Amino acid sequence: MTIDRIGPIDPIQPGKRPGRAEQVAEAPRTDSVSISSAAQEKAEIFRVKELANAAPDVRADRVAELREKINDPAYINERVLTATAERLIDDLFG
Repeated sequence: MTIDRIGPIDPIQPGKRPGRAEQVAEAPRTDSVSISSAAQEKAEIFRVKELANAAPDVRADRVAELREKINDPAYINERVLTATAERLIDDLFG
């Protein structure tokens, strides 16, 4: 059995030169991005949460100030003790 060719098959197309590319006109770039106001609000909330999480839990300046007050004998008096006791009772039972 023999198979006859349907048409001429040439692996190299005549008329095209290798290495010569056709020039393509470059289109103007018009890409743009728009961010909705809801996305901007969510981004701001995320940024604030990240700042809050990055902040230290213990404020060293406040701790030092309270240590100085507690070590001062004039600070601990009847008025301070009564106010502290009242605040504790209000927090526990109020």
